[in-house]
Amino acid sequence: MTDSSEELSRKIKEIVIESIVAGLTAPAGAAQKPPEPASGDIVFRGTLREVDDYFYGNMWTDGLPIVPPTLQEVERFLAFTERSPHEVIGALLPENREATIWNTAVNGVMAGCRPEYMPLLIAIVEAISDPEFRIEDAGSTPGWEALIILNGPIIKELDFNCGSGMMRVGRRPNSSVGRFLRLYMRNVAGLRVPPGATDKGSIGYSFNVVLAENEDAVAEIGWEPFSVDQGFQRGDNVVTVQSCVSISSPCYSGGTKPEEHMETIAEVIGKPMACWTGLSALSGRFHPLFVLSPSVAEVIAKGGWTKDDVRRYLYQKVKAPAGLLEKLTWQAGPTTFSFCQAVEENLVSKEFCQSTDPDRLIPVILRPEWVGVVVSGDPGRNQSRGYMQGHKQGPPISKRVVLPSGWEQPAQVIS
Repeated sequence: MTDSSEELSRKIKEIVIESIVAGLTAPAGAAQKPPEPASGDIVFRGTLREVDDYFYGNMWTDGLPIVPPTLQEVERFLAFTERSPHEVIGALLPENREATIWNTAVNGVMAGCRPEYMPLLIAIVEAISDPEFRIEDAGSTPGWEALIILNGPIIKELDFNCGSGMMRVGRRPNSSVGRFLRLYMRNVAGLRVPPGATDKGSIGYSFNVVLAENEDAVAEIGWEPFSVDQGFQRGDNVVTVQSCVSISSPCYSGGTKPEEHMETIAEVIGKPMACWTGLSALSGRFHPLFVLSPSVAEVIAKGGWTKDDVRRYLYQKVKAPAGLLEKLTWQAGPTTFSFCQAVEENLVSKEFCQSTDPDRLIPVILRPEWVGVVVSGDPGRNQSRGYMQGHKQGPPISKRVVLPSGWEQPAQVIS
């Protein structure tokens, strides 16, 4: 999109076509890789530093020191599930490698998780193995990261942070489980940055720690937790994994009425999401997440608003000129896109093409019911934040966490 038509034509003839021909005429087997180790194989013996260097040299780490996945450590993780180590959960693109209970445990060890986190790790892998999640798009140029949202009693049982600084690296459960997912996407799905060749994120950013909801605050204001919005019962342990292409600036809002907070949230968090509206319309996927601090959510709830009221407000108030949104879409590559065409193809509602005036205001959010609302963060501050999801990435995928027998006495189990 930064080349002239002449330059683009030259590159296609001199680079793209030659590369295609070279790929099709290369000797059979020339690109084959050496066989990968089987589950349980001892791949290396050495000191802690030597193990770390060996794993890094094989592109099996995220560049940070790992915990060596010894057989003893892996077995400790497997003790927290009743499923077979050899069970195949799914196949992850782009390298079509099998996701198994065994390699879930291996990557959990490497990420610095504790063995009792294993039921969470399995649920996370189930989520990203769901074809609807579209793990194959995780290496696309927007450079999106996966975000784990956690609900249920397990938040307290395993000491996840849902208060001040909850999205910072620092609390072991939030940090290590978030790191696990990025390691797993790298080692099993095969999404590696250079010298790897499968992660094409133009810039990208680092992994997200786990976003745990403050369910006590949710209950106090009379709302249901995010997991209930996803179809589960209050009290279920649930992990939700969704793609996240960007994070908004911190948004401070004030006032004693819902409208006073929502007006600011719509302006600061909602409107910047406009650059993804057209791209999301092409695939019919748009699931932004709004994280409200307990103090902000309390004002909104006390004013009689439900989560659906929040969603409808954002849909109705967050708007931008259609011409601008089409321009932003064209500059990302789809140069023939228009919202009127998207309406004809039933990708968006008729509201997006009530006229052809480029200055007409249209919703930034495709559907109100696709907006996620989570309550978490410092209860003493009036801050909210947004996590943008859209384009070809799939919707948020939620899975129930299955705990092993005996978990009713977690202190005994965890010891």
